[in-house]
Amino acid sequence: MCETMSSYEEEREKMASIAMQIVIHAGDARNLIMEALDHAAEGLYDQAEDKLKEAREELRQAHIFQTEVVQSEAGGKKYEYSLLFTHAQDTVMTICTEMNLAKKIISMYRKLDDRISKLEEKAEV
Repeated sequence: MCETMSSYEEEREKMASIAMQIVIHAGDARNLIMEALDHAAEGLYDQAEDKLKEAREELRQAHIFQTEVVQSEAGGKKYEYSLLFTHAQDTVMTICTEMNLAKKIISMYRKLDDRISKLEEKAEV
C-alpha cells in the first residue's frame, strides 16, 4: 500500500517551507546588517555599504516568498493559520526595522568621523 500526502498535508508542508525560506533570508540579512555595523564602527564605510546592499538583497528574497503567500490569499486562496508563517513575517518586519536603524547609525558614524577630522585639522593649525 502506497501512502500519499493529503492536499492538506501538502499545503502545510509548502507553507512551512515558504516560512523557513523567509526566516533564512531574513536571518542572513540580519547577520549582514551586523557585519555592516561592525565595518562602520571601524570607519570602513565602503565595506559597510556593501554589506547593507547584500542585506537588502536577502530581504528582497524574503519578501518575494512572503508576497507569494499574501497575493494568493488576496486572490481567494484560504490558508490555515500558521504560527511559523506568522513568526516569519514578524522576523522580516523586525529585520526591516534593524536595516533602517543600521542605515541611520552608519550615517551618524560618518558625520561624527567628518566632524572629528575637521576638528583635528583645526587643532594642527
